[in-house]
Amino acid sequence: MTAAHHTLPLPRGALSWRGAGLVGVLNVTPDSFSESGRQPTTAEAVAAGLRLRDEGALIVDVGGESTRPGAASVPLGEELARVVDVIEGLTAAGVVVSVDTRKPEVAAAALEAGAQLVNDVGGLRDPAMLEACATAGAPAVAMHMQGEPATMQRAPRYADVVSEVEAFLLERAAAALAAGVPAVVIDPGLGFGKELGHNLALVRATGRLAAHGHPVMVGASRKSFIGRVTGVAEPAARLPGTLAVHLWAAAAGAALLRVHDVAAHAQALAAWAAVLGEGEAA
Repeated sequence: MTAAHHTLPLPRGALSWRGAGLVGVLNVTPDSFSESGRQPTTAEAVAAGLRLRDEGALIVDVGGESTRPGAASVPLGEELARVVDVIEGLTAAGVVVSVDTRKPEVAAAALEAGAQLVNDVGGLRDPAMLEACATAGAPAVAMHMQGEPATMQRAPRYADVVSEVEAFLLERAAAALAAGVPAVVIDPGLGFGKELGHNLALVRATGRLAAHGHPVMVGASRKSFIGRVTGVAEPAARLPGTLAVHLWAAAAGAALLRVHDVAAHAQALAAWAAVLGEGEAA
């Protein structure tokens, strides 16, 4: 399948890419930034974000609240303290930054600090989030999640997962555009209130979701469903399975891949593009 061409308007100019662009994950939290269990300094987090950019990330996604299954909410002031200085440091260095948050106040502060995209795992359901994005002229990601991070993996149920997720994403995209948000990326929310079969069905439906005209972001990186398929318990050891899912999604029309391992994905996508005849052969 030939890679599609996507354009995502951003306040400071348009980004366009062939195939799938990489969104590098930068979780500025003590439970996911490193194995140390401590909160990283601003300098450490900025350095990590610069590495992601240098490895090939089109966008660096900065988040100050863990949304892994069972995670508790972080107070507003703490989340602001974690992300704002990091975003300022990255944008000062020319990095395109998105902010991964469910809180409109954090989104507004991040956009003021230079972020160009809001990644809302809450699905843009909060009118205040729509207002923050529209006021700043910032595009946003609407992700599907059944339940909340603390409870979402407690027996999620769907009559037809693809149709239900598709309907939710299209409804939220339409509402966001009507509220003045300039563009909406849709994300099926792999692992967010989904069992193994739900996740696999949604990956297979990437092309169906992309056909509606909104850029689709797929984030399978290190997720537990890959561990279920491969038998690999350690999340950091799930890179081969992650690459397989993400390359399939890219071939099916995903515009963005949200990943932890940027360098490996950049290499895999470069080889994939070469096989498609979209790069110069050496």
